[in-house]
Amino acid sequence: MTSHPDDDSPKKKNTPVALIVGAGAGIGGAVAERFASGGYHVCLCRRSNASALQDAVTKIRAAGACASGFLMDASKPDTMEDMIAEIESTIGPIQVAVYNLGAQIGHKSLVETSHKTFELGWRLGTFGLFRLAKCLLPRMVQRHNGTLLVTSATAAVRGNPGQHSHAAAMGGRRLLCQSLNAEYAHEGIHVVHIVVDGPVLAPDTLGKMLGPQKFAALQSSRLLIDPKAVAETYWHLAHQPPSARTFELDLRSQQDVPWWNSISAISKL
Repeated sequence: MTSHPDDDSPKKKNTPVALIVGAGAGIGGAVAERFASGGYHVCLCRRSNASALQDAVTKIRAAGACASGFLMDASKPDTMEDMIAEIESTIGPIQVAVYNLGAQIGHKSLVETSHKTFELGWRLGTFGLFRLAKCLLPRMVQRHNGTLLVTSATAAVRGNPGQHSHAAAMGGRRLLCQSLNAEYAHEGIHVVHIVVDGPVLAPDTLGKMLGPQKFAALQSSRLLIDPKAVAETYWHLAHQPPSARTFELDLRSQQDVPWWNSISAISKL
């Protein structure tokens, strides 16, 4: 894990901390910016692309907010746990954590899906969330509050052909969130499973997976979900009163129809 020191980031006493795991140019980056503008010190975490990570941190700091960047080293067994420990000891207690790592490996038939590919989906979709929760939630319990927002996908509630790895990973993610909620809600910990039911305007993930032509077609169709609008929902979820909290919701573009009534918008292109 490589951290970007926050020496030139403005310091504020008692600033709440938000950790964004999977802070790319889509939902993760937008959520980081929203929480930063709301007064949080945001810790952006990515698995790759150190330059893009530093650019995102610099952009937030330039707006006068607090941000630090962390590049996770997948070759190190305790990289998630070490990052959480470093943030809590040097920046402050994590009040909100967002698990936004995707596990989409593209459309692959069963025979095309290798053991390695299937396992990668599980590691990104379920095991990473388990490690984050196992390390962070007991700390939140000691403080008697905390929020875990988990980005999920239509595959969590519906399997499609060619989505064996993704559906298994997201289905596991959803049930893990249910289990975490069942165990920790009475401790004051708010766990939310968010089904993003449609394609997101994220050029560094969906754009690369689809290619320029299909991604451009989606943009012109107005089916893409705006990450900034999603970030507003995440902000609301993180600040719900204890007497009226959401566990699960789904989000989609107004041009799309709910997952239970249609096939994926991407498959229609």
